[in-house]
Amino acid sequence: MSTATPVEQSGTLEIGGETTVRRLGYGTMQLTGKGVWGPPRDRDEALRVLQRAVELGVNFIDTADSYGPYVAEEEIREALAPYPADLVIATKAGLCRCGPGDWRPVGRPEYLRQEVEMSLRRLGLERIDLFQLHRIDAKVPLAEQVGELKMLQDEGKIRHIGLSEVTVEQLQEAQETAEIASVQNLFNLTNRSAEPLLEHAERNGIAFIPWFPLATGELSRQGGPLAEIASELGATPSQLALAWLLWRSPVMLPIPGTSTVSHLEENLAAATIELTDEQGERLSQIAS
Repeated sequence: MSTATPVEQSGTLEIGGETTVRRLGYGTMQLTGKGVWGPPRDRDEALRVLQRAVELGVNFIDTADSYGPYVAEEEIREALAPYPADLVIATKAGLCRCGPGDWRPVGRPEYLRQEVEMSLRRLGLERIDLFQLHRIDAKVPLAEQVGELKMLQDEGKIRHIGLSEVTVEQLQEAQETAEIASVQNLFNLTNRSAEPLLEHAERNGIAFIPWFPLATGELSRQGGPLAEIASELGATPSQLALAWLLWRSPVMLPIPGTSTVSHLEENLAAATIELTDEQGERLSQIAS
């Protein structure tokens, strides 16, 4: 009898050519209060979600200093430390929080350095495996923002550098300063505006982390086309949306988030759904 966890069936990819993770991760934004502000309504359940994710095979957890702020990082340490040897924790900085639902880009080098140091302390790590610039600050030259992360990388405090919500041109500009191991942009079955970035990432071996991966909109309504195919496969529309992302590209690393164990288990079961090329193309066409 196989002892493989569901997530192991998603396969693996290498971040930066050397850090191996399973291709279905977990994002922690929903482990906070309303407006991604303050503590969650049920902290015990939030901790159980993190623990259950790892039990089911997740070894890539995405978070950010701005989730709470600080709440999600603190929960990760409380729930999971001492960490499993293969667990990769990715965090971010570059968005300052001024209240619920209020996000403001801040890319000043001294601020980014402070947040890296504080994330190391909150997470209880000596080095962050993947540190992502959460947003480019238009008021600060990109080379200065990425350059500070490169200095922190050279100091051994960051292993890999990633970017979030960027264009191909911005990625290429950042690559003049440092090696970029990942990009994280809005991407799902119904919103593929980042397709050029995904294709560029695939050609260059850069991990692509789609945020808001479960959006299916009207496609999943009762009797809708996504619901129909999901029924054929014995899956939910959300599981099908995740399975499609895994099918779409070998560099895709979805990080569906949730605040309940039951929903987590449903999401991660998507790793067991193997779409044929015909089914994948059919889904792509339906959503176009």
